Amino acid sequence: MWLSLAVVAGLYYLLRWYRERQVVSHLRDKFVFITGCDSGFGNLLARQLDLRGLRVLAACLTEQGAEQLRNQTSDRLETVILDVTKTESIAAAAEWVKERVGDRGLWGLVNNAGICTPMAPNEWLHIEDFERMLDVNLLGVIKVTLSLLPLVRKARGRLVNVSSVMGRVALFGGGYCMSKYGVEAFSDSLRRELSFFGVKVAMVEPGYFMTNMTKPEVFNGSLQASWDQARPEIKELYGDKFVANFVKTSTLMKPPWSENLSLVTDCMEHALTACHPRTRYSAGWDAKLLYLPMSYMPTFLVDLMMYWGAPRPAKSV
Repeated sequence: MWLSLAVVAGLYYLLRWYRERQVVSHLRDKFVFITGCDSGFGNLLARQLDLRGLRVLAACLTEQGAEQLRNQTSDRLETVILDVTKTESIAAAAEWVKERVGDRGLWGLVNNAGICTPMAPNEWLHIEDFERMLDVNLLGVIKVTLSLLPLVRKARGRLVNVSSVMGRVALFGGGYCMSKYGVEAFSDSLRRELSFFGVKVAMVEPGYFMTNMTKPEVFNGSLQASWDQARPEIKELYGDKFVANFVKTSTLMKPPWSENLSLVTDCMEHALTACHPRTRYSAGWDAKLLYLPMSYMPTFLVDLMMYWGAPRPAKSV
């Protein structure tokens, strides 16, 4: 019996390996639009696809970021300034993309732009903190997608949304986990709707990786700023020791692979170039071996894991 199961499992993974190695033809003729290319995953993916020969349309938030990217890539790559929180900026970028792709349509749209701070206990934050996070990470994804979807449909192309392991397990308070849960839901609904038109939708769910936005000093600075703006009664409940322990815990959460951003961009590239892309990509061993299994565990067990070693408020029960 066990031998039969092993043979079946082996054949399944062999077939999957074979299917996933098949590559889409005529990649040099295909346009891919990527948001958030100033740094991090978006910047590396733009350079990676440019080397692969694709026609990269890179959206940057700043002219400085766009210029640096152009200096590192070939003449095929083009840049545009895009603020995903501004409707007029999205409309202008969509028109810019349409002019370049013409009747060929847009093969790939990668919604990568996002922010991750502030992450803090919910009571430390103001409503504006939640609104800003949702505006960039969720509404920005929705607005950009809807503005470019006709072009993607025309090319029967690919839509790649960058979610997070925190779209499966809420590890912190604040708007980040909420926004990524929303990206998961939006992507799931789009995948079913667009399958009728030959468009494939994939989600990339990275674990912890070191980018300009996720460096411990940036996270800890944001945490301290959230603590400073908290109401006096909240500070009395939590105490200064809670903040110090929280900072200490976050500083220790850097896994050894966290600086290898290609673990994430390789997933994005596969979703864009493979004939049979996956629905979800988990990038990083923490995503595969910890957070993904946690998302399937009973709630009480996940809560116990989260409580273990976590800092406690000064006036907790």
